[in-house]
Amino acid sequence: MKSFFTTKPNVKIGLLAASLLAFALYSPSCSRPDKASSGEGFARVVQDTNPPVEPLSPEASIKKIQLPPGYHIELVASEPMIQEPVAIAWDGNGRMYVAEMNTYMKDANATGEYAPTSRIKRLEDTDGDGKMDKSTIFIDSLVLPRTILPVGDQLLVGITNIQHIWSYRDTNGDGKADEKKIVFRNDAIDSRNLEHQNGGLIWNMDNWIYPTRDNLRYKYKNGKLIADTLVDNMIGQWGMTSDNYGRLFYSEAGPGLPAVQIQQNPAYGALNFADQYSENFTKPWPIIGNVDAQGGREALRPEDNTLNKYTAGCGQSIFRGDRLPADMQGDYFIPEPVGRIIKRGKVINREGKIYIEDAYKEKDWLASADMNFRPINTYTGPDGCFYIVDMYHGIIQESEWTKPGSYLGNVIQQKGLYKNRGMGRIYRVVHDDFKRDSRKPNMLNESASQLVTYLDHPNGWWRDNAQQLLIVRNDQSVVPALKQIAIGEKATLPKKPSPLARIHALWTLEGMDAIDKPTLFKAFTDSDAQVRKAAVWISEVYLAKKDQEIIEKLATLTNDSSPDVRIQLALSLRNHKTPRTQELVKQLLADNPKNELMQFSFTTFAESQKVQQAELERTRNLSPADRALVTNGATIFKQLCATCHGPDGKGIVVAGSKQMPAPPLVGSPRVKGDKTLVIQLLLNGMKGPLDGKTYTDMMPAMGSNDDKWIASVLSYVRNSSELGNKSSVVTAKEVADVRANTPVIPGGMTQQELEIFKLGRAERTNWSKPDEKGKSGK
Repeated sequence: MKSFFTTKPNVKIGLLAASLLAFALYSPSCSRPDKASSGEGFARVVQDTNPPVEPLSPEASIKKIQLPPGYHIELVASEPMIQEPVAIAWDGNGRMYVAEMNTYMKDANATGEYAPTSRIKRLEDTDGDGKMDKSTIFIDSLVLPRTILPVGDQLLVGITNIQHIWSYRDTNGDGKADEKKIVFRNDAIDSRNLEHQNGGLIWNMDNWIYPTRDNLRYKYKNGKLIADTLVDNMIGQWGMTSDNYGRLFYSEAGPGLPAVQIQQNPAYGALNFADQYSENFTKPWPIIGNVDAQGGREALRPEDNTLNKYTAGCGQSIFRGDRLPADMQGDYFIPEPVGRIIKRGKVINREGKIYIEDAYKEKDWLASADMNFRPINTYTGPDGCFYIVDMYHGIIQESEWTKPGSYLGNVIQQKGLYKNRGMGRIYRVVHDDFKRDSRKPNMLNESASQLVTYLDHPNGWWRDNAQQLLIVRNDQSVVPALKQIAIGEKATLPKKPSPLARIHALWTLEGMDAIDKPTLFKAFTDSDAQVRKAAVWISEVYLAKKDQEIIEKLATLTNDSSPDVRIQLALSLRNHKTPRTQELVKQLLADNPKNELMQFSFTTFAESQKVQQAELERTRNLSPADRALVTNGATIFKQLCATCHGPDGKGIVVAGSKQMPAPPLVGSPRVKGDKTLVIQLLLNGMKGPLDGKTYTDMMPAMGSNDDKWIASVLSYVRNSSELGNKSSVVTAKEVADVRANTPVIPGGMTQQELEIFKLGRAERTNWSKPDEKGKSGK
């Protein structure tokens, strides 16, 4: 990981200079990369506090984009070749697949949103000029495709509302998929809002395929995905990324958390710290007014209408390319499509704990003055450059939050944002001091021995794809070469393998079921700490078999000089219980009392085991029907509600903020009390202060879900030992009755309105009671 550096203060400039600088921001200029990355040489200049909404051509839109000196934007593809792009991926031959949500938010009511007319296209650059010139519809007639992942010559695809994962293949070379197979089957309909369903798939270095949400991960074996259940539900949203060493990075748009679950692999449970990113990193610095923010005026700076906090962070990536300034490598980039910016963070490792610091002071790496610029995904490309998916769409908030009468609904109508659709752009960020790698990948057609050489490529995209393809092919003839690379010998490489090559070779051997103990033992003594950490992680293959020789070899690493190695050792050992492994875990905890990550990780792990046992005991005392409601509600809560209320119901603290996104649910009298009130709250949502406290997010209406869904989640929060609540369940019939007698309130109910409804019910009850003379009272 790179060390943190301090940004330099901006130089004061006069009015004329400011005008000249504002013009320069839109013209590519060359400067030393170190100055650009520290913020020297460019300033944030707000262009318009109430910008026009008319769409611009790609060329005009590019001129509205601000980047540090030396960086500039190139157009890769745009409408009419693509429309409504939301994600891209390249196969081993460098062909780009584009997922299009063609029916997304055509108007504030999401009319026709689930019509099966969306597509995945395959784009190619046939003349090598860096711009796509050939397009085919690879898959047609889909419902809002969400996830695309090339695996060998297949494309794995997930769509909205369905939890199956399919594999598509073009068998005759015409650019269109003609083979479709199901690789993971889950017949349950996903009834969550489309914003809260899985928003990405990534083949990680550890050879598991991770989604952004839920409690599953997958191994690809013989054309199928084999699921493994995680300790906790992951609650990331749109997009995910990993670094050079397989560390995953998620984000949560709901509560405005730009980076979550970055401390340890999900296999060991969810782990977050309130200080894992700086307060400044939670603040976007747009260059136009963002009047379409879901939070309304409170989400905007009063002086210029710009967004003052994250509201839709998504599509993050760790840059791992080789054709931009070296100080970009390993940095964290996250778009904010409401702010029309991409923020850049420096990733810092302190004693094994990860921190993210803003790379600039009160400005962002990329900002656009085009109202329709909607960056929603970012990537490192095969050419070593940085790629941006711009949906270029008027409405970027789903209809749950844009109902008629709501703040956003009014803005959409007044400004005609619903008219701006059917477009989309893909951009490449380049730098004056570098040339993009124009070599077209040909991995699908190359030999396994050639793929091995790419494990030491300076661009992470090549290393990742070589590892994956070697595992999918499983050509055992390259195993000897991989073992040589893993222990630091040249083998087929032109030079001694780098630490990254050694790590990839180790994981490739693991994925090919070809790892052996002599190779691991050698890796345990590698000079590079990340190689040693990878070897410890991989040793879990043997720990699962309680291999005593491996355990004793691992024992020699308890005093390793690297906190990363010691932390991984504690994680790996605790998941495979034997008397000796538990003894070693206790030793590690005792020897590292000041290692915050190791100590807190073990504490949360132990607490989660106690909670699971308590929940099991509690549900045993419920009737089968009630138990089914609570169990289903627990899944819903962990998939959705935990995003804002916290997985333990205690709320979430955003770094540096005194406000929580949503109120705690633990011991809440409102949750435990009047059933009707809490059903009404969930049906209509809630806005405004609660018990005199203000929260950064409104509670969205959940009335679009069916009665059983609402009954389930309420039954869980009212009956959860983890939340400290022990109240009666809510039935689907009770929800139906309340729904029938509760009007729809656009924009959500206030606490006052909830109390008025409650008072009205009490008055009707009193009115119907007979008076002392046996007559009805008034």
